[in-house]
Amino acid sequence: MGGGSWATALAKLIIRNEERIIWYMRRDDRIEEFRRIGHNPAYLSDVEFPIDRIDFTSDINAAARDADTLLMAMPSPYFKSHLAKLDTNISDKNIVIATKGIIPDENQLVTDYLEERYNIDPSRMIVVSGPCHAEEVALGRLSYLTVGSESKDAAEAFARCLNGPAMRTLISGDVRGIEYGGVLKNVYAIASGIVHGMKAGDNFQAILVANAAKEMERFIDKAVGGERCICHSVYLGDLLVTAYSKFSRNHNFGSMIGRGCAVRRAMMEMEMVTEGYYAAKCMHEINLVIGADMPILEGVYDILYRSLPAAKIMERISHHLT
Repeated sequence: MGGGSWATALAKLIIRNEERIIWYMRRDDRIEEFRRIGHNPAYLSDVEFPIDRIDFTSDINAAARDADTLLMAMPSPYFKSHLAKLDTNISDKNIVIATKGIIPDENQLVTDYLEERYNIDPSRMIVVSGPCHAEEVALGRLSYLTVGSESKDAAEAFARCLNGPAMRTLISGDVRGIEYGGVLKNVYAIASGIVHGMKAGDNFQAILVANAAKEMERFIDKAVGGERCICHSVYLGDLLVTAYSKFSRNHNFGSMIGRGCAVRRAMMEMEMVTEGYYAAKCMHEINLVIGADMPILEGVYDILYRSLPAAKIMERISHHLT
């Protein structure tokens, strides 16, 4: 479910291991062009697909009715509006969440939203997280994905759908920790991009990202509890690749702001959804309740939503780094 780069990369992995897939895309014109040329016309256009093994549909209810497992890879800002058209009961489906974001307005993790709104049992939900960029998955470069679920059997079953010569999978039970990590790393990638755009130097950028990992750990520990090692790839690895990679839209968005581009203009110039922009506001509001020490998160929020100067905010943040 979804027609973007991440949905496309995951579909390529899955169709290698499964006989057929149903692919829901919102736009009929994209579907027709996909069928005609054999690849996604808008994203990862070098990736060819066996079209005869894909049942395309723009009817979300038909997709939900006919599939046994629903893989949701829509951008978080549009997640709620996509599912607003869904009137099919999906409580008996296996739900895989590849959306790395939070539901705006609701300020809910995707799993929490689905449990509350669609009566999905947590044991039927699976989250998929990085470190992985869709572009490198599409290029066949060695990559690792973490598959998280309360049900180890469910996680392992879906991991088998992803595994391949260039894709390794890890299993985790820390579902909400993984989700919050996937939200926060996008915010920190914006901060890293701002520093890069300001030409503040590799030294400062490194200490900023190191402190972002500690900040992430503080928040998840307070919000979720339990034990985890923040150095595991699904937390630190995903943070690093998003903070530094040329494929990271959040890093590139931040870099534009660091070079002096206005936030609104930077948003307009981005070709894909910048999840961290929305996440900064949601996580700021959630942390008003949680009360974790989050100077980097608050600094990004001040730049994006209070229009405070990036240089001034980074100077403020610098006094909190250790």
